[in-house]
Amino acid sequence: MNVRLLTSRFPCARATHVFGLLLAVNAAATAQSKPALPKTATARATTHGAIPAPFDVTEASVTDVQAAMISGRVTSLQLVNAYLARIAAYDHAGPALNALIRINPNARRDAAQLDAERKQGSIRGPLHGVPIIIKDNYNTGDMPTSAGSLALANSQPGQDAFVIKKLRDAGAIVLAKSNLHELAAGITSISSLGGQTRNAYDPTRCPGGSSGGTGAAIAASFATIGWGSDTCGSIRIPSAFGSLFGLRPTIGMISRTGIVPLSHTQDTGGPLARTVTDLAIALDASVGYDAADETTRAQQTASPPNFTASLNKDALRGARIGVFKPLFVDTDAEIADTVRAAIATMKSHGAIVVDVPMPEYDTLVANTSVINMETKFDIANYLKTIPNAPVHSLKEIVDRGLMDKALEARFRAIDTMPSLDSDARKKTLARQAALRARMQFVMDSMQLDAIAYPTMRQKPVMVGAEPQTGSTCNLGAQSGLPSIAMPAGFMTEGLPVSIELLGKAFTDVKLVSYAYAYEQTGARRIPPSATPALVRGVAPAAVPYRVVASTKHASATVSLSYDVTRNELKWSALVSGAHADSTRAVVLRRTNAASGGTLYSPNNTTRVVARLLGPGMRTGSGTLTLSAPERSALLDGRLSVALVSSDSTVEVTIASQKQK
Repeated sequence: MNVRLLTSRFPCARATHVFGLLLAVNAAATAQSKPALPKTATARATTHGAIPAPFDVTEASVTDVQAAMISGRVTSLQLVNAYLARIAAYDHAGPALNALIRINPNARRDAAQLDAERKQGSIRGPLHGVPIIIKDNYNTGDMPTSAGSLALANSQPGQDAFVIKKLRDAGAIVLAKSNLHELAAGITSISSLGGQTRNAYDPTRCPGGSSGGTGAAIAASFATIGWGSDTCGSIRIPSAFGSLFGLRPTIGMISRTGIVPLSHTQDTGGPLARTVTDLAIALDASVGYDAADETTRAQQTASPPNFTASLNKDALRGARIGVFKPLFVDTDAEIADTVRAAIATMKSHGAIVVDVPMPEYDTLVANTSVINMETKFDIANYLKTIPNAPVHSLKEIVDRGLMDKALEARFRAIDTMPSLDSDARKKTLARQAALRARMQFVMDSMQLDAIAYPTMRQKPVMVGAEPQTGSTCNLGAQSGLPSIAMPAGFMTEGLPVSIELLGKAFTDVKLVSYAYAYEQTGARRIPPSATPALVRGVAPAAVPYRVVASTKHASATVSLSYDVTRNELKWSALVSGAHADSTRAVVLRRTNAASGGTLYSPNNTTRVVARLLGPGMRTGSGTLTLSAPERSALLDGRLSVALVSSDSTVEVTIASQKQK
């Protein structure tokens, strides 16, 4: 039985049984006394003498890699090496995502230890031997925890954060720690220690934040799952910009002990994943009571939530979903249309969809953030827990210039807060309570199970060009209610769109089940083209083309080289012939696909992508950054070179002229 095929091609099977199924297959193989598979992924298989292909980690889920390890096709150590190869190819080379701050120097050692446990017949659970990535504001006892700040570059906690210990106990391997917006205080993911992280779908754009490093890393398959933290959108915005699933849990579901704080009222940790099953596995390993975090006390006596066991492909049937009209205002038209289409899909699969107008929403949500009122005091308290802390206050960080220049003004303003017990903070907390009560009343009175809206109302901005706008994060963060970001599709430019569901307090399990049911209605995630599968351990080489277009009087020779990892098309053009002066232009043209067109990109239309040469020009060269539609057109044979002369136009498809 092909376990990987079963778990990946039939996702509607209850995830309750996923890990049990893998163990059952392994046990059955043992019972039948089949010889053990060799340890190496490329070793000869025991059946039919075949040599299996090396295991490709690109887009692989937790269940995929666990099945591969159980079958003997790959080891945990080989997984670590495979992910490290992708990181080497794409984090500082190729698209240069710059998603990670540091690699765990002990990752290979940890993998070898977990491989040894597996060989002895001990498997801790679905995360046994699975590489993961952690935002660098989670304490790790074996690595510094910087929160992206130069001030904390050598800050070494005495022990793991509560969640990190749980994950390691579950068998997960912390492969690397990811970049973030410095001290988690922003949504574009720039920091003085980590630099600027870039979006995996378009490296010229921002990845969201503050968990942007985690989001970019998981989008690019640098590991299976990543962990971030969310104070106002810091899990959900990178999920939106990385075509990922990300849950901001109800405060109290996941311990914050050992996470560098930004605001103890609004902070929470949580995972980002490419599939809902992976998200559920990650949540089951993260949630739980922590005596050091008072907010988790409710879990001390309650039955522990079981996300994986609650996944149900029919969960949307009969669920009442409210379309939250205020958060569709000032929304990019393509984003709004894509989110509405996602809601329509939920309706077609049994959800009851109703509109939720709330004209007073802007007034209700205004002035409900306590982040700037708490950061100064929370960071000082955190630094007291660090042995030999390199700094002791936000003021010291600012005065010593140990932060990115983009944050100086904000940090100086935060440092003027007089007291954690100020009247302004008390009033803001009261407004948060009013917002939470109002949202729960609306959901109760309309009998809603969740409300839906865009996670981000605007596309990711160009790196360093302008502030990122369009966030809807304050509804979940400042009400304290759980919310989950889910891939909804893509814009014409190839940028992901995300829909968010918000539920009542401690309905996290229900939200994840809705996300699972929605995921089963059709695939909406497409891997980023800039980080493809490796070829013999390295990034694919640039693809060369040579196009010759000739009319009766002139000829244009265009040499091109396409680098998929950079989305760059390098070109050089030469016009020759006795009547070369008759040439008016040499251009690139794209024809839209015959199906899949939209209002913004109609079917079967042809447009000029770029002018290479104009009237009287004999030679030229340059580099073009291709958009998503242009990349698709090149690979699908819909991108062409056109020579326009005084007597005729000749057009030659580029793909047909690929050089070997």
